[in-house]
Amino acid sequence: MLLTDDAPAMHHAIDPAFRHDIMDGLSRSPKATPPIWFYDRRGSELFEAITDLPEYYPTRTETALLRNHGADFAAAIGPGRAVVEFGAGSSRKTPHLLRAIAPAAYVPIDISGDFLHASSAELAQAFPDLPVLPVVGDFNRPLALPTAIVGMPRLGFFPGSTIGNMEPDAAVDLLRAMRRLLGDDARLLIGMDRIKDRDRLIAAYDDAQGVTAAFNLNLIARINRELEGDLPVEGFAHRAVWNDEKARIEMHLEARRPLHFHVAGRCFHMDAGETIHTESSHKYGARDERLLLRAGGWEPATEWMDDEGLFALVLAEAG
Repeated sequence: MLLTDDAPAMHHAIDPAFRHDIMDGLSRSPKATPPIWFYDRRGSELFEAITDLPEYYPTRTETALLRNHGADFAAAIGPGRAVVEFGAGSSRKTPHLLRAIAPAAYVPIDISGDFLHASSAELAQAFPDLPVLPVVGDFNRPLALPTAIVGMPRLGFFPGSTIGNMEPDAAVDLLRAMRRLLGDDARLLIGMDRIKDRDRLIAAYDDAQGVTAAFNLNLIARINRELEGDLPVEGFAHRAVWNDEKARIEMHLEARRPLHFHVAGRCFHMDAGETIHTESSHKYGARDERLLLRAGGWEPATEWMDDEGLFALVLAEAG
């Protein structure tokens, strides 16, 4: 059953947060923009296409873990919890978890309203007896959960290694915010991408078909459409690089030539070879993973990992 009373109405006005973040990011040196703004409808569709690519191991590896360890999740989590998924997207992995643990409600949170409501409707159809309560919003900012789950014990679900898109300090802040939002009896099931071979990592973020490049360049199209920009899309190239010192893959939009452009009435300049840093994806070793969760107010309890050690799903308890 799809219940949307607690979700804000969809609107198509200029998002002031989008405008602020883009203008601020383009004014910096070096230039950088937050990855949440990839996810307009087209960006969300492109990301779903990325998850099916042969080079992109995280989604299929995590999905296999969710599919294969249902009995383990049921034993460790128990029934009757409200599942709160942060950055739900298409919720393709979620049915494996919902079937395993018999939850009392499902609350998907996502910044892309159109995409969220479409996927929530599909999920409600697949689980007709489960209250589905979508919330349109940015989980990096304060949120209110639906009143229908007041008093229910909660399980936060944060798959996809999205935590890796944040700088460590911001990741800790988010984990603490999740801890406050979900309550004292909460648990958190979180995906963590592991450090691995550099070439394998770069291939996952710079695929042969160019889908990740299209995903990155879609940010330019969104700026032009929503913020009266005139950035030349063909003037930028997608770049994926491994930063060994910070144990992260970085995505950049690199100026192919000197560029002059406008956004929301302001002029900007980029030299040839200058980049806009659009996303980081931090990878974690086992020790770093535990340190991060504990700093965020969570105590790691159980972990599931694939045979190759590519990806981990960690269940943590509110500390």
